[in-house]
Amino acid sequence: MSRTLRTSRSLIALSAAALMVGTALTGAGAAGAAQPPETPATQQSGTTQQSGTTQQSDSKLPDAQVRAMVRDLGLTRAEIPGRLALDAEAAIVEAHLTARLGDTYAGTWLPEGADAPRVAVTSDAAAKVAERAGADAVVVDHSLEALTSWKEALDEVGAPDTVHSWYADPTTNEVVVQAADVAAARAMIAEADLPADVVRVERSKVAPELARDIRGGDEFHRPTGDGFVTLCSIGFAVQGGFVTAGHCGAAGNPVNAPDGAALGTYRASVFPGRDWAWVATNSNWTPTPRVNNYAGGTAAVAGSAEQGIGAAVCRSGRTTGWRCGVIQEKNVTINYGNGDIPGMATGSACAEGGDSGGSVLSGDQAQGVTSGRIGDCSSGGRFIYQPLNPILSTYGLQLTTTSGGGGQALIGPGGKCIDVPNSEFTDGKRLQLWTCNGTAAQRWTFHSDGTLRAGGKCMDVAGANTADGTAVQLANCSGNAAQRFTLSGAGDLVSILANKCVDAPNGNTANGTQLQIWTCNGTAAQKWRVG
Repeated sequence: MSRTLRTSRSLIALSAAALMVGTALTGAGAAGAAQPPETPATQQSGTTQQSGTTQQSDSKLPDAQVRAMVRDLGLTRAEIPGRLALDAEAAIVEAHLTARLGDTYAGTWLPEGADAPRVAVTSDAAAKVAERAGADAVVVDHSLEALTSWKEALDEVGAPDTVHSWYADPTTNEVVVQAADVAAARAMIAEADLPADVVRVERSKVAPELARDIRGGDEFHRPTGDGFVTLCSIGFAVQGGFVTAGHCGAAGNPVNAPDGAALGTYRASVFPGRDWAWVATNSNWTPTPRVNNYAGGTAAVAGSAEQGIGAAVCRSGRTTGWRCGVIQEKNVTINYGNGDIPGMATGSACAEGGDSGGSVLSGDQAQGVTSGRIGDCSSGGRFIYQPLNPILSTYGLQLTTTSGGGGQALIGPGGKCIDVPNSEFTDGKRLQLWTCNGTAAQRWTFHSDGTLRAGGKCMDVAGANTADGTAVQLANCSGNAAQRFTLSGAGDLVSILANKCVDAPNGNTANGTQLQIWTCNGTAAQKWRVG
């Protein structure tokens, strides 16, 4: 359906500096009004550094996870760090271009074997912006917003059991409906009044089914009251408990460890409509940022940065152990036969009965909890997962990560941390550098809406001002674009609104140095990492 394919491989290495050149986010105008990029100004002080590497690498992944990626993705061990870096950078490009291009944006994905993300757009001007960001660009007919609106029109129509799933597919610029009964699918499409030329119907021989009775990190039991138990899995530890699949139990249900010891109680659960739940554990259980790798060890959980279509992903379950593939589809509406579930995602790794609720990881970034499967491992099947960040956001949960507890330290110039002075979580409090001390004043949580939070408030660009030198502060979370930030693989903490970096003025590393935004220049004054 695309008209023009552009392949811009100009050796823009997707470092933050290159990204800044390609995505001038300071304006809200259409892509057609984009101006040629200017060379970023260099700040007076600070030593220029090479672009940082991604925090994920082969050496930091458990060996079992590395072996699974080699087995299932056809990668060599030496190729894994580069693949993880590409996945992370593609997510950064997606975040920037989604904000920059507005209604001319039509989706981002990583084609198999590609060395740059591909971005679909609806105009030649938008394609040039995408190319300057280091992406390949393809000009298509329909924006992602339009595709999503048509997909959501299908959400409003009752689906028969023979229609299995539907989603907006940016790779083909179509809405895809998968069904065993093609006629039923076409009737559903007609009822939703979708344009005929935007929908592709695929015959699916295998219906999605819930993958029950599993453990992701560890198995747990839910007594059913009739002498039987439902076996499910811990997805990821959160402060005070863990998340899992909603179909595993209902609010108020008690759960036990495999040896019968009391574990906790379901505090909330939704299924169908969503497939998520969280369990509050008893005080004698300690949540850890680990996932069982079924090889005598564990995989670390460092955060929950959502990865894009085409990114490598692995899932863990008690039936099939580690299985790896790529993220294939996002924002999919799944019909298990008892009610539609929008907002799901699929991956190419197989799953079996007993794998539900299990952890889904991309490198060391938590992606979701296993919900179901399409086919099985003997038929090259795929798995379905409920994305994690909406669960955390809905219930106000904090993912337990390797940085400890809720939130993570952001370490920058001089090895100092971004800090809320005196732990005063008040609106307008200027953020500063301070010796890292592990307190709540230095614990930051990345949320699915793009905000970075501490103490229930958001990191914010004061007054939504985009000028160099504007203060970085703490503010009441409002949904303002000034409160959206992203941490690139190059170590730049970038304001999406201003397209500028969080910066220590003049490279000062003294305690109490007040932070600002400044044109990204690659100096040490602007380099940050999760600690």
